[in-house]
Amino acid sequence: MPPRLRRFIGTIALLTLVIVWALLAMALAQSVLTDINGFVAALYYVVAGLGWVLPAMPIISWMAGADRKNASSR
Repeated sequence: MPPRLRRFIGTIALLTLVIVWALLAMALAQSVLTDINGFVAALYYVVAGLGWVLPAMPIISWMAGADRKNASSR
């Protein structure tokens, strides 16, 4: 697959991931976390705000895969 197409597909996947993650985090916060301690709420928002990074890592790695293959063959 050409690197340009790989990056385009990866960009669309990352945007989709972030949007879906944010919507799910907001829905969970509004439905379940309404009457909780402020510290627990802050902890939830930190975890939910940074949690999308772990699922994004394989996508970013896949996007960069073509660059690594091309660099190692030179």
